[in-house]
Amino acid sequence: MERSDEIAALREEYCLHGLRRADLDPDPFKQFGIWFTAAVEVGVYDVNAMTLATVSPDGQPTGRVLLLKGYDHSGFVFYTNYQSEKGHHLDKNPRCGLVILWKELERQIRIDGIADKIPREESVRYFHSRPIGSQLGAWVSHQSEVIDARRVLDARLAELSERFAGHEIPLPPHWGGYRVRPERFEFWQGRPNRLHDRFRYTRENDWWRLDRLAP
Repeated sequence: MERSDEIAALREEYCLHGLRRADLDPDPFKQFGIWFTAAVEVGVYDVNAMTLATVSPDGQPTGRVLLLKGYDHSGFVFYTNYQSEKGHHLDKNPRCGLVILWKELERQIRIDGIADKIPREESVRYFHSRPIGSQLGAWVSHQSEVIDARRVLDARLAELSERFAGHEIPLPPHWGGYRVRPERFEFWQGRPNRLHDRFRYTRENDWWRLDRLAP
């Protein structure tokens, strides 16, 4: 009980910035770029880390942290094992959510949208830009499956390192990218007294509606 009381007492005031409608670009992708650049400039650690939330076939929401690997007006890209838990979820229900938190700037961005697999040639280009160890890792791990011990991974890594030695490592058939096509964005700026600034962009045909939300 004491530990719970200690946690409940943890508080921090947010007071770095305010956020007005006039500060926001009408295009949420451009606004994302403005905030992303600011986060890079202040040296946010793992600036491209984000939480991906998916929903299982029985309705259980699940979240995990992964890395954003690109974005443009068509969406936000990440890579994974298509046979992983998130891959199985997205096969059944492509609706998902992304959350990015930049604590150093007291900012958060939420993105709700639909995930589609990207063309294989895009995945191939990105895969071959990765370090060799990461390329091997995509072959080694049957992501989300139960394994007996770490030695299972170590043995498979040794086997595949020998098999591919001196050769280009091919893209595994079960590995590639998703692009999340946004339907909603929310830009959140921490403010004192928990009266945070929140603005939501909602896609309406070919334009984005912008609304301020109560904190």
